[in-house]
Amino acid sequence: MAGTKVVIVDDSPFSIAFIKGILVRNGLEVVGEAGTLEEVKQVIQETKPQLVTMDMTLPGTDGLECTRAIHEIDRNIKVIVISSMMDDEIVKEAKENKVSAYVQKPIDEEELMTAVNRVMSSEELFRFLSSEYIKIFKEALLDGTNKLTKSLIQYKDEHICSQEFQSEGLAVIVGIIGKFSGRMLIDVKMETAYRLTASIMKREASGIDEVLAVLGEFTNIVSGNACSIINRMNKAYGLRVAPPTIMHGESIHITAPGYTTTNILADSDFGEILLNIGFQRGDDQWM
Repeated sequence: MAGTKVVIVDDSPFSIAFIKGILVRNGLEVVGEAGTLEEVKQVIQETKPQLVTMDMTLPGTDGLECTRAIHEIDRNIKVIVISSMMDDEIVKEAKENKVSAYVQKPIDEEELMTAVNRVMSSEELFRFLSSEYIKIFKEALLDGTNKLTKSLIQYKDEHICSQEFQSEGLAVIVGIIGKFSGRMLIDVKMETAYRLTASIMKREASGIDEVLAVLGEFTNIVSGNACSIINRMNKAYGLRVAPPTIMHGESIHITAPGYTTTNILADSDFGEILLNIGFQRGDDQWM
């Protein structure tokens, strides 16, 4: 992305000049070069780049040791390995050491810039998603309830949730995949589920199976509509929803997904509705 500050780590003057030419032609700012571990540490501290291109073979060290040293200084710096060596084991080690992309020499300009643009846009995309998704999912739940039941909900509480909590009786979980992964959950009491089903179907529910089917589809609609809105904002998100998982009973515990989510409680004509939603950065799928 234009204006991104880059440090080139390579012990070959030819490679440095070649990589620098590509980056400069595409609007990036090369702020430093390094060929040894000590030079890497010094130039990173002095120039504070956003991106580093990293050779794997260096005098007295290697690209992975240098990457670890960079992330000890600033874990937010993105590292793209550019190396003639590329096999499954090296790629695996690179991923384990938080390398963001891997480009093999001889360098293709389009391939390198595709990797740069994807890596540098990832943080920007996640920051935007983090600032918008709660509002979008709340609007999707409100809109879905209104269209299916001709009634409104009113939000009354919202708080961060990072641990297990107990279901009120019926929980529908939808996994979300794409550029970033996440989870949306709707949790209600069984009485609320029956009332909501009756309003949607315009008759009393025929039994628990119909209630589960209706609540599953209701949750699927809400999550799908919200993800569609986000995708229209930027198609790079590519969000998709998985088929819903439905749990019901008296002692159901909702486990924490390993990342922070938000609990949003709403009043409806049918009872309280809990919306739980969250996303994580995850591993960038760069290979």
